Amino acid sequence: MNTKTKLSRRIVGGALAALVGFGAVAAFAAEFTGAGATFPAPIYTRWAEQYGAASGDRLNYQAIGSGAGVTQILNRTVDFGASDTAVAPERLASQNLLQFPAVIGGVVVAVNIPGVDGNALKLTGPIVGDIYLGKIRMWNDKAIAAINPGVNLPALAIAPVYRSDSSGTTNIFTSYVAAVNLPFSTAIGAGNSATWRVGIGAPGNAGVAGGVRNTRGGLGYVEYAYAVENNMQTPMLQNRSGQFVKPSAAGFAAAAATINWTNAPNMQVSMNNTTGATNWPIVGPTYILLPKNPNDGASSLRVMKFFDWAYKNGKPAADQLRYVMLPPEVQNMVRERWCQVKAGGRSVWTGCK
Repeated sequence: MNTKTKLSRRIVGGALAALVGFGAVAAFAAEFTGAGATFPAPIYTRWAEQYGAASGDRLNYQAIGSGAGVTQILNRTVDFGASDTAVAPERLASQNLLQFPAVIGGVVVAVNIPGVDGNALKLTGPIVGDIYLGKIRMWNDKAIAAINPGVNLPALAIAPVYRSDSSGTTNIFTSYVAAVNLPFSTAIGAGNSATWRVGIGAPGNAGVAGGVRNTRGGLGYVEYAYAVENNMQTPMLQNRSGQFVKPSAAGFAAAAATINWTNAPNMQVSMNNTTGATNWPIVGPTYILLPKNPNDGASSLRVMKFFDWAYKNGKPAADQLRYVMLPPEVQNMVRERWCQVKAGGRSVWTGCK
């Protein structure tokens, strides 16, 4: 069974467990639905299992990619959409949507280089960009060898893997690479989808993880939980302060701690390429999209209750899966924003004054 299949089954299995419910409580449970980003799917699945046991309400979350998640909420076919890319203010306004962050994660480079400890390998953003441009094609290229003295790099072709679907993970990754590699910015650019020059595409974070694991010389980008859960090797990256750092929740948190949320329109922020000796360079929040004028206020309330529960109780699971919780003051900012969701002229969220 390949990695993509194993991880997909684990996530789907978790979602099914959330749907089936737990014991007598589940017999009276209500279901609410969401769709979108694969970046946070492992933590949403874990939270759904735990929340189902605690409340009886069941989350049915479809990890179909950020672009598809935005489409689903625009069409109002789910109770909430999920996107790793913040939606443009004018689109939020025209579609009467509220946007808020749910959790923070890191995007890492994963590699499969037989005979080489990929966790000890060093890479830089410009080098990664040149790999996806097709300028660096072999693992023993002089640019890689120069920053890895003493490492016996093989004369093995690099096999880049990228997301084939519209992806917020791709947006976070390409935004970082475009900021540090001008030719990449010009030729490929930043966005949910990109015009890749080399490599093979795969859907979802699980698809990229599987593509890298199953390909000699593979290199790809995934949310860190997928790398950890699949025992993948993740090189160090050089950050803005010039330090080579290993991916870690502490490094993601250090990057997140530099952000001032207070005046961020629609809570849209960038955590990429921040300054700090320990900061991981590719970090981002993942967002939830909720109608301000829901047809079913009770379903919207279930969504808010779920994330309120997650903010209060979800840290152990987030720590285990290497996500970073929003700071408490940011969680409170989100709760205040929930008061904008109204049904019948009244705020749906029970915490509004």
